[in-house]
Amino acid sequence: MNNLSNLAVARPTIQNRSALAIDKTEIIRVAFFISDGTAITAETLGRSILSQFASVPFETWVIPYVDTKETAQKAVSQINKAYQDTGILPLVFDTIVDSDIREIINSAQACNLDMYEGLIGRITDEIGVQPDDHSGHAHDHVDSETYKSRIDAVHFALDNDDGAHTRQYDMADIILIGVSRSGKTPTSLYLALQFGIRAANYPLTEDDLFDNQLPKSLKPHRDKLFGLTIDTERLQKIRQERRAGSRYASYKQCEEEQRAIQAIYMTQGIPSLNVSEMSVEEIATRILQITGLKRRIG
Repeated sequence: MNNLSNLAVARPTIQNRSALAIDKTEIIRVAFFISDGTAITAETLGRSILSQFASVPFETWVIPYVDTKETAQKAVSQINKAYQDTGILPLVFDTIVDSDIREIINSAQACNLDMYEGLIGRITDEIGVQPDDHSGHAHDHVDSETYKSRIDAVHFALDNDDGAHTRQYDMADIILIGVSRSGKTPTSLYLALQFGIRAANYPLTEDDLFDNQLPKSLKPHRDKLFGLTIDTERLQKIRQERRAGSRYASYKQCEEEQRAIQAIYMTQGIPSLNVSEMSVEEIATRILQITGLKRRIG
């Protein structure tokens, strides 16, 4: 994890910033995601909001399990240090339920953004019931069947990664196909972990691609196939990081493979998605939208 003190390097202090007329988009802003639980919700929602400000660079910090006054004071010390180091108020996204702990966090030198306060207040007004002042409700009652479905799906994705155990494809909800390094494995695992979907993935090799035919093991499962594509420049960059200077990573090879796999998708009627500029979350969500697959877990 980076040292916050490094953020102040080559940046003006709050006193002289206006005199230098610094462009706000050039300033690195610090953002904290804080929760009395895992902080997954605070981070997910916070990052989604920050993504709307693509021109601004953010240094982000996650502080989970702020569930006592002591841990809250430690979090405030970290936030205040960020302000002292940078001279710029950090953004603090929190999903803390306990009012006493939230009050401590709100005492920090920061722009505090309580992500529950506005929503819970409106719901309280609408239904006429006060919320329980207790943290961690989202994780209190873990549905054992949901948990088992999620774990089973993850095991399935791992067992059926990269074309292994094709005899299990009858059990698959979806089979992702594509050229090497097109994002099949992380997408399969995300579909499993987040949605409980049994996702296998199969890499199409040069022999498969230039025969313009599906491998025998895939033909009986054509209705489960979904193709991933990626721009040639992006694919080459990814492969260069893995095998720099190789034929595998050459622009020509990447371009030929992409052209061949597009032809297979077209002639075989396989739905596909260009994932070049997408996060794994976006890829998985779009796949569900395109295929109509139902989430096994809510």
